[in-house]
Order: sequence, then C-alpha cells, then structure tokens
Amino acid sequence: MNGKRGRPRNVEAQKSILSASYDLLLENGFQAVTVDKIADRAQVSKATIYKWWPNKAAVVMDGFLYAATARLPVPDTGSVYHDILIHATNLTLFLTSREGTIITELIGEGQFDSGLAEAYRDRYFHPRRLEARSILEKGVQRGELKKSLDIDICIDLIYGPIIYRLLVTGQTLNEPYVQQLVTNAFEGIRSS
Repeated sequence: MNGKRGRPRNVEAQKSILSASYDLLLENGFQAVTVDKIADRAQVSKATIYKWWPNKAAVVMDGFLYAATARLPVPDTGSVYHDILIHATNLTLFLTSREGTIITELIGEGQFDSGLAEAYRDRYFHPRRLEARSILEKGVQRGELKKSLDIDICIDLIYGPIIYRLLVTGQTLNEPYVQQLVTNAFEGIRSS
C-alpha cells in the first residue's frame, strides 16, 4: 500500500475501506465499483480514500490482497521441490476459487485500464514472483538445484503454464496438473 506522506492511516478506517472495496468487488465486479461506493460502504470520505490511494484500481487491489494474502502462505519445508509444489498448488487453487476468479476479471479489465494493470502487477503478481524466487534461491543455496539456474526463466517455466491455462486455453487447472507440471520442470533444473 503506497500511502502519501502526512498523517499515518487510521487502522480502523483502513480496514473498513479495504473490506468495503473487497466486498463490492465480489458483489458487483471491478467495473461497478466506484470510490463513492467504497466510501459510502466504509463510512469514510472520498478524500480519505484518495489521501491513501492514488485511484480506484489501487484501493481495489489492496482490498483484494488484504482478503487474499492469508490464503497464500509461503511454504518452507526444507525441500525446494515440495515448497514450489505447495506454492504453485496454493496459487492454482486460489486462482480457480470464487475469489481468485476476480484476478481473471482484473487482468481482463487491465487490458483497457493501465492503472489497474500496473496495480495487479505490482500488488499481486510481483510479490508472488518474489516468493517463488526466494524458494528457488534457497534450493540453489542448499545444492538442490543447478548453480547456473536462470531463476526468472524457471519461474516462467513453472508458473507460466498455470496462467496460460487460466487465461487462454481454459483447460483443467487442478492439483494433479500442477504436480505433473512441477515434476517435469524439476527434471531439468535439479542439480546432478
């Protein structure tokens, strides 16, 4: 959340705004959410919202993430394979849940709204990518993965097909698919 300098946020007002934006998003979809509706539901002024967020897209994404973050903990089992499998599976299960379908809607809307596209990239996908990077870097450090591994390519290799199925092909996205995907990817990236 990128608030402007000045008075710190009132925690209760912030929670109320985030909850209101998330509830409105679930009820009506991104297009129907307005800052006026968020302010009304949260019982705050529009000025309060604009003091802390630059636009509707930012507050909606933060509301979404506020509600969704607990569903995507970063695993640390001591095995890079198992950690990536859990992380990719949790992401897939979330993306295919009712709440997760909001991401698909936001990505679609982001094709016409560059502020929204920037918000979901910065607030949702970039943090997930950093989580995957951290898991893979631990695997390299522990000697489980090749030292010469291009981590960015590995992230694309593992997570790209999930997003491809979600947004393009509509093919089944489930735990067996993710396990097969991760197992096949690890055939090429494990250390000898």
